[in-house]
Amino acid sequence: MSFFPGQDPVPGDHQSIDAIETLIIPRTSEVGGLQVRRALPTAKRRLVGPFIFFDRMGPALLRAGQALDVAPHPHIGLSTVTYLLDGNIRHRDSLGTEQVINPGEVNLMTAGRGIVHSERTPEEMRGSPLAISGVQTWVALPERAENMAPEFSNHTVQQLPWLAEKEFRMRLMIGDMHGLKSNVPTYSETLYADVFIEAGGKFHLPAVQEERAIYILSGAVRIAGEVFTDNQLLAFRQGDDIVIEAVPQNFATEGAQIMVFGGEAMDSRRYIWWNFVSSSKERIEQAKEEWRSRRFDIVPGDAEEFIPLPE
Repeated sequence: MSFFPGQDPVPGDHQSIDAIETLIIPRTSEVGGLQVRRALPTAKRRLVGPFIFFDRMGPALLRAGQALDVAPHPHIGLSTVTYLLDGNIRHRDSLGTEQVINPGEVNLMTAGRGIVHSERTPEEMRGSPLAISGVQTWVALPERAENMAPEFSNHTVQQLPWLAEKEFRMRLMIGDMHGLKSNVPTYSETLYADVFIEAGGKFHLPAVQEERAIYILSGAVRIAGEVFTDNQLLAFRQGDDIVIEAVPQNFATEGAQIMVFGGEAMDSRRYIWWNFVSSSKERIEQAKEEWRSRRFDIVPGDAEEFIPLPE
């Protein structure tokens, strides 16, 4: 989730495959009542392209009376990208936005110089059990855009490019790949896609981006002769074409679902503290003081609660 309590994932062991630079086993924590697996940032890998944060939310079943409740909190210097596989989340922010996020949609909130938002189970859905599953990432902004005015956009399933082949299906959220191009706006070269590979099928990940990685949501994949299973992040070496094959395990015949992400390397070093990302330590200190002294804007419709600055 976009609230970051500051715990790093546990670095994974490096595999003896030339094409794979880093294997990361995420750490599990709880955010807003929901279990999440945090794969970025880690001590071994801070970014993949502009992606500086990667959270796998759920899958989980919230019982009647349970709810996801992430109270208002601030961001600077990044875009949050929320993508749900199951369930619904109501997003509110200090721009006055109120948007229920549905499965298959992309919610893009660009913080720029500063924004505040909350993420909660919709009030009208709290009386019955609710499944929830998804991915939330942060995309660091290039220096030229770090202090831009905040923005928000929602992109429906129908607006996102879709490709169905015999061996795989792909929804392209950001960037261009396999002849598709997304209209979701970004401020640096970025790639983000949801790919399902049929059992025994293969997906070709071309070397079109400077930095690339996959996160295995479900199933198992074979890359260069080695098998990797769900909830592992694999970052690849630059310039290599990667072939990813879905392999059945434990007599199961289902395929594998992966998130593909990456882009051009950042233009300078990025610092991350709590929910703030910046190329400047001084700017992060300024944001701390602004949140501590309540100088950020409030979230209309959700102004009573807030997450205090960590001490």
